[in-house]
Amino acid sequence: MAKSEEPDLDALMQVLGHSFSDADLLRTALTHPSALTRRTSKQGPRQKGGQDNQRLEFLGDRVLGLVVAEMLYRTFGKEDEGAMAKRLAALVRQEGLAHVARSINLGQHLILSRGEADGGGRDNAATLADACEAIIGAIYLDAGLDAARHFVERHWSALVAADALPPQDAKTALQEWAQAAGLPLPIYQVVESSGPPHDPTFTVEVRVSGKRIAKASGKSKRAAEQAAAASLIAELRT
Repeated sequence: MAKSEEPDLDALMQVLGHSFSDADLLRTALTHPSALTRRTSKQGPRQKGGQDNQRLEFLGDRVLGLVVAEMLYRTFGKEDEGAMAKRLAALVRQEGLAHVARSINLGQHLILSRGEADGGGRDNAATLADACEAIIGAIYLDAGLDAARHFVERHWSALVAADALPPQDAKTALQEWAQAAGLPLPIYQVVESSGPPHDPTFTVEVRVSGKRIAKASGKSKRAAEQAAAASLIAELRT
């Protein structure tokens, strides 16, 4: 979709498998914060041109978590809470959401500022993940939990079934390695942050016993810490 065009909501509804009664909800879910103009007045910042998708993102995150938790409860009937919690954390993180967003070509429908679009916003993992959560929130508000569950189950069932064993958190794995080696716990430090407030990038350094060091970047501090831990684990295993 060219930057100057409106998103084809009817075409997107067909892909989503849900016909919105309130099309404005879908439009809001597609609206990145950069697309809205702001100006300062005596009353403070005033937003023009509607709402962005951040509130729907907040709601969609909770709906997604509930539905995926329910799927895990049904699918892995013998697993304990800890194992299911690891699966849940892996399934609702940015990578999975961006994967689903790309599978339905959500990026081409996003409403972005010209600068955000020119900067690669239509394929930005964080932007896609946020929009995907917002879509889930919009479906929930438009038609209720059953409609949102239908969307989530259709796109997350394969992801739920993909891993026979619960994924291991990289930070936890690194901590266990340090403890087994009789070393102090790993120390994480943000060494750089860049990008606009709505789409930051963090670079984190992890140290073990002051000697083992690795760096990695991510769209959140948590993601950067996980990437740094995974990088250090990979080095330790070579």
